[in-house]
Amino acid sequence: MIPDDELIWIDPALATADPLKLPELGIHGISADALRLDKIHPVVSGNKWFKLKEHLRIARADNCPHLVTFGGAWSNHLVAVAYAARESNIPVTGIVRGERPRHLSLTLQAASSYGMRLQFISRAEYAQKTRDGANGGHLAEYPGSYIIPEGGAGPAGIKGSKEILSLVEKSRYSHILCAIGTGTTYLGLAEASLPGQCVIGIPVLKGLDGFLTEIGSRLTDPGKRDHCQINSGYHFGGYARKSQELLDFMNNFYRLTGIPTDFVYTAKLFYAALDMIGQGFFPSGSRILLLHSGGLQGNGSLAPGVLDF
Repeated sequence: MIPDDELIWIDPALATADPLKLPELGIHGISADALRLDKIHPVVSGNKWFKLKEHLRIARADNCPHLVTFGGAWSNHLVAVAYAARESNIPVTGIVRGERPRHLSLTLQAASSYGMRLQFISRAEYAQKTRDGANGGHLAEYPGSYIIPEGGAGPAGIKGSKEILSLVEKSRYSHILCAIGTGTTYLGLAEASLPGQCVIGIPVLKGLDGFLTEIGSRLTDPGKRDHCQINSGYHFGGYARKSQELLDFMNNFYRLTGIPTDFVYTAKLFYAALDMIGQGFFPSGSRILLLHSGGLQGNGSLAPGVLDF
């Protein structure tokens, strides 16, 4: 087993559980903390480190000469893997969804600057890749490589995500909320939760209404399925979709709390939590932990001046 100090070049202890001091919380007799994983590293931010660390450990233990992973033009995952691969001294290729644009996004520029080789494939080919997994035709170009699934998904990503709750005194909380993309972090939180804790996922894309039915078979303790919930009403039209209402919420939330959010994941999570509180979803006396999963680099796709932070 590779010791932790050969992999950890960021400090997860930099994360803080920041109390939210908002009027609606007091009105409903609820307390809420934001677990600021966005603070642990400027690039491998939020939940990305936890989803990647076990993948990196396996790749190094198996002496894999090369990493391959996948993502879109504004993928937090791609830029995080690029940086992590550089720090781990492993060459990496990112297979990018869509034809190569005339001008690379800021995310892809960053990934390239960290040493990631970018390979662009059509959206149709990319969709076929996600169905075929390691048998995809493009992966044949990289024999012996370690494949990191999109978003750091898979058992290794879930295992690493279980460590997130070790950063707080989790017994303080009755409810744990996070945004859901691949569901990897959500499954890790569910695995690590205490008996009776409610783990609520907020999907940021369409098509996850059936995710809850799959959870029991993917948990090592299927009994925890009874305390898992999904609220799919806050995706704002789909992945990376946004509205003026959401952007206004981000600015107002920052003015009130000093906490920056991104429009893909965390803004939808905090919006959902406050809306659910306003609707009386949580009983009085509830103690809520909201997972700030980073992703702030995605705001670089917005026009200057849209956000106040």
